[in-house]
Amino acid sequence: MNNVTAPTPTTRQTTPDPVPAPGDGGIDVRGPRFGAGVSAVLLVAVLLLGDLPGVALALLAVVAASFALGVARGVPGTWQAGLFRRVVAPRLGPVREREDPRPPRFAQLVGLLVTGVGVLLGALGVAAAVPVAAAVALVAAFLNAAFGLCLGCELYLLALRLRTRP
Repeated sequence: MNNVTAPTPTTRQTTPDPVPAPGDGGIDVRGPRFGAGVSAVLLVAVLLLGDLPGVALALLAVVAASFALGVARGVPGTWQAGLFRRVVAPRLGPVREREDPRPPRFAQLVGLLVTGVGVLLGALGVAAAVPVAAAVALVAAFLNAAFGLCLGCELYLLALRLRTRP
């Protein structure tokens, strides 16, 4: 007879999307905030370049491409994350807090949709699309960089709660 015990039931998680332990692939929470700060600076530049619509459109396309990298490779795979790892992180103390990489990746998708629509409409000649998309993305990037409030992450968690509701 086999003496294997049945697994005991675990207590139900109170949050639908638990934050993984550092060894479970969590990311340094400071990295996405830094990336949001870089994105915010670029988006301010897009708005300031309103008199040069072609240049503003090109810069918004760079921001959209950055979001596309975040969607495809995850937040740690962006050029902003590379800059954070090489230049900023070594000057900071050790990582004290990690987060699940899925909500920030979803936030990258939201950013890509907003800026991508702006780029597409701007390329089609809708002049207002570039500054409007840049302004919307700037609000989200600024909130993340300045206050740690990631709107895309909150949307992810809301969708997860709605999906797992009994």
